[in-house]
Amino acid sequence: MKQEFKIVGDYIELIQLLKALGIAETGGHAKMIVEEGDVIRNGEVELRKRAKLIPGDKIEIDDLEIHLV
Repeated sequence: MKQEFKIVGDYIELIQLLKALGIAETGGHAKMIVEEGDVIRNGEVELRKRAKLIPGDKIEIDDLEIHLV
């Protein structure tokens, strides 16, 4: 499933994105998702919980594809 997410400001941190989309219920849950290597950013596993995501990034989690605009 594909989805777009509009960033307000210059960037959004990865764990904030996971919480905003409802993928993670809490900050701790978001950190666990990232630590387990479940997040793909632009084709590579992203293990930085506070990675600054910018417009143009593509995030993949399971069967969900998120395009940041």
